[in-house]
Amino acid sequence: MIIIKVLGPGCSNCKKLEEVSRTAAGLAQVEAEIIKVTDMQEIIAAGVIKTPGLMINGKLLSSGRIPAPATIADWISEAA
Repeated sequence: MIIIKVLGPGCSNCKKLEEVSRTAAGLAQVEAEIIKVTDMQEIIAAGVIKTPGLMINGKLLSSGRIPAPATIADWISEAA
């Protein structure tokens, strides 16, 4: 199972990234657990400078933007 973390305080962009990540997991046809991380200490420790951040299996792949679902699906497929 792929672990996807959406890192951010819960703003509209964070919620949008979570939604896009769910769509991407469906596109990649991979079972994924999506975890929302709102603790600022954990977000900073992950290396996120600007939210929202996206981690897949512990690797920070995006910060400060919302990648396209197809891009995230590619990342998920590579991690699977």
